Amino acid sequence: MATIKFTLNGNPQTVDVVPQMPLLWALRDVVGMTGTKFGCGIGQCGACTVHVNGQATRSCSMAMSAVAGKSVTTIEGLSASSNHPVQQAWIEIDVPQCGYCQSGQIMQAAALLAKTPKPTDADIDEVMKGNICRCGTYQEIRRAIHRASEMGGRA
Repeated sequence: MATIKFTLNGNPQTVDVVPQMPLLWALRDVVGMTGTKFGCGIGQCGACTVHVNGQATRSCSMAMSAVAGKSVTTIEGLSASSNHPVQQAWIEIDVPQCGYCQSGQIMQAAALLAKTPKPTDADIDEVMKGNICRCGTYQEIRRAIHRASEMGGRA
C-alpha cells in the first residue's frame, strides 16, 4: 500500500492504495465517485475518461502512482451544478440514450473545447473517435459539441 496525494475536483485528496491500482477503481471504490464508468478496462472505449492536469485520460489504464501530485477532474467535478456548456448542450440536444458512455463522452468533449474552442466536424471526429457509443448517438454528440462551442465551450 502507498499513500497517494492528488487533487480531485479541486480538493486535496489522499488515498491509501496499491500503487498499480487503476485510477478508475480508486475513484469508484475508494473515493465513491461513481460517475466515471468502467467499459473495457484497456483504455479503448472512453467510458472512463477523466481529466488529469486538464488532459482527457483513460482512468482504467492509469496507475494511481502516476496520479500523485496531479489534478484529476471527474464528471462530478466538471461543474458544481451541471451547468458546464457541454453538459447544457448534451441536455438541449438530448444526446443520451442508455447514457452509459456519456460521462466519458462529455469529459472528452470538454477537453476538446478547452483546446479547440471552435472545432470543425473533422476536429470533433478525430478527438471523439476513441469514445464508443453503443447506442450510436454520434451525430447528436457532434451537434452537442458544436452547440457547446456556441455557448462558450468552457465554464
